[in-house]
Amino acid sequence: MPTDSRPLFGLVLAGGRSRRMGRDKALLKLDGRTQLERAMAALARVTERQFVSTRKDQADDEERQRYATIVDRYDDLGPVAGILSALETHPEADWLIVACDLPNLDADTLRYLVANRDATAPFTAFESSHDGLPEPLCAIYPAASVARIRRFVDEGIVCPRKILIRSDAALLVQPNPRSLDNVNTPDDLASSALGGRL
Repeated sequence: MPTDSRPLFGLVLAGGRSRRMGRDKALLKLDGRTQLERAMAALARVTERQFVSTRKDQADDEERQRYATIVDRYDDLGPVAGILSALETHPEADWLIVACDLPNLDADTLRYLVANRDATAPFTAFESSHDGLPEPLCAIYPAASVARIRRFVDEGIVCPRKILIRSDAALLVQPNPRSLDNVNTPDDLASSALGGRL
């Protein structure tokens, strides 16, 4: 639910270089649909507007051009570049941020996150079903968090997980423990439950 009447926008982080995978993770297909398309469709069920985060050199990519895009304003910050760029481009909104490499992500998981967000916490995220730490790439980043994130970046802390750990983020238990399993490498892809279908 929006906080203080702010809308909730959705962002798919699709600006990575996919070095470990060796090919663009956003373009991996499952049942004929790209990971990007699937993530955008899931976000469309729970957010008012949806955007794709992309690097400048990806802005002409045909798949990304199908959607509203936010081009990174920062270089070499990893996912934080996309998160900050979204918060700065639309400061009127809170943001539901997801990575593009979550083949098990489903709309029910996102609905649970939105329905159980803690408006008093700096961030709301899921607790990893693997190590109990925050899952920063399926989380809600309120509009007010932009100043906090900038402070961390100024201190040289650009890892979203570290930012959430040091911010006392509200953590939820995943209703589907596999929903946030990501695929970073060909081995991850081959060993994933969906590996044979991607």
